Amino acid sequence: MVQDIAPHHLDNSYHDQTPSGQDILFVTDGERMLARLSEDGRLSFPRFRDFAVGPQVSRYLFQLDGESWFAALDYQQAECPGYTWLHTGKLRGANPAEYAFAGVTAMQLVRWYRANIYCGCCGDKLCPDGRERMLCCPSCGNMVYPKISPCVIVGITDGDKILLTKYARNRYTHYALVAGFCEIGESLEETVRREVREEVGLEVENIRYWGSQPWSFSDTLLAGFFCDVKGDPTPHLVDGELREATWFAREEIPVHDDGVSLTRALIAAFQQGKIHS
Repeated sequence: MVQDIAPHHLDNSYHDQTPSGQDILFVTDGERMLARLSEDGRLSFPRFRDFAVGPQVSRYLFQLDGESWFAALDYQQAECPGYTWLHTGKLRGANPAEYAFAGVTAMQLVRWYRANIYCGCCGDKLCPDGRERMLCCPSCGNMVYPKISPCVIVGITDGDKILLTKYARNRYTHYALVAGFCEIGESLEETVRREVREEVGLEVENIRYWGSQPWSFSDTLLAGFFCDVKGDPTPHLVDGELREATWFAREEIPVHDDGVSLTRALIAAFQQGKIHS
């Protein structure tokens, strides 16, 4: 999956430090990023020394294998020789894998910083805390931490079959699994039952946790589960979020592990016979 970058290591502990010339600077306008793709498809990002004029506001992000990464928070129409504006979607499955994971994590943090300039309680300007990754209001003391939304991905099985779905209104057109965000006062297992009931009209049992994934593309923390269908296995598209829900036997599954997403990893685990009802 996208976070599996060993033996490389992303150290996300916060440090209050200023950038130096060799540090990496992540520049994005939300949809695009300044980067370079070599002829062999390897991704790289500019360093501070590559810019003739540095950004007025930069923020420390993390370290990747001991290299410090910073974000440019106010860089508009930035230009850097040798680097171009690339769509951030190219981070999905990019090489090297550690740069892809660092890039999507940086993108999530930049979104959070830019969305939290002013205090939501009193309207004063938020200030970065020097001890942890937190923004604090100097007037009312309000503390704001990075946005992380819990979400479940559900592999529903019926013997040697798994239910694959397709979204009705989503740019992702391949087969996926039932998924959804946790609601207030709801456990992960309760979210599994509710989302399955809402999206495909089924009841499930034997819910068991499989694994998790930070999915910075949408500020979510994904929790993967398998469960068995209970009663009638006929899916009914209830809330309009899906346009298809189809049972596939292991040997008929039309998608394979892409090495990036938890969804594909769950499907592959079932496809390879590692998951049984």
